[in-house]
Amino acid sequence: MPTYRDEAVVLRTHKLGEADRIVTMLTRYHGQVRAVAKGVRRTASKLGARLEPFMAIDVQCYEGKNLDTVTQVEIIGAYGGIISDEYESFTVANVICETALKLTDDEPATSQYLLLVGALRSLAKKEHEPKQILNSYLLRALAIAGWAPNFVECTGCQEPGPHNAFYIQTGGVVCDRCLSPGAAIIGRETTKLLGALLAGEWEIVDQAHVDSKNAATGVVTAYTQWHIDKGLKSISHLERA
Repeated sequence: MPTYRDEAVVLRTHKLGEADRIVTMLTRYHGQVRAVAKGVRRTASKLGARLEPFMAIDVQCYEGKNLDTVTQVEIIGAYGGIISDEYESFTVANVICETALKLTDDEPATSQYLLLVGALRSLAKKEHEPKQILNSYLLRALAIAGWAPNFVECTGCQEPGPHNAFYIQTGGVVCDRCLSPGAAIIGRETTKLLGALLAGEWEIVDQAHVDSKNAATGVVTAYTQWHIDKGLKSISHLERA
């Protein structure tokens, strides 16, 4: 059977039998891959710790009819243990990985992979607040998937912003003239923050007021749940973090 090698992030794992594990990964060039890691739950296994959620790895597999089989693993980024030690980071990482699962399939998704690795690396290194890392990741992942929000100009009449309201159905901000029932009044500071989260302008994000951050989180969560089929189950745990 043909073998292949790729970079990957472990998204989730499931027990299989007494000693094996099914590992779901997002790879750089092969999209989502589900593979059996044989014997990794045994104490003597050297691969077990490398195949935990949130780990960035270099993996070799050989192709199977239904599931591939992991044959070799090297660590690229040991993010799993660091992230799992802190509850908020752990819940954020779960939302990130569930999003990656929802937005990708077995087709190559290199941009989604690189965004995922960057988010988990930033989370592990504590570069920014966990929830703001998540907000930025969600907006950018949705943009890659074709649902880029518009925080620059009114989605009704294209009047340049900043504007005070966000309307999920049109995917962006709206001016006072185009304001529709159901639009969220968020204020210009929150609009500016949302644009910075989408663009990765972290100086603006880090200096934003807590009220604007909370408002931005509400907008991002609602926008994400609107677009992702059946929503994200892990977000409910995040809200209690």
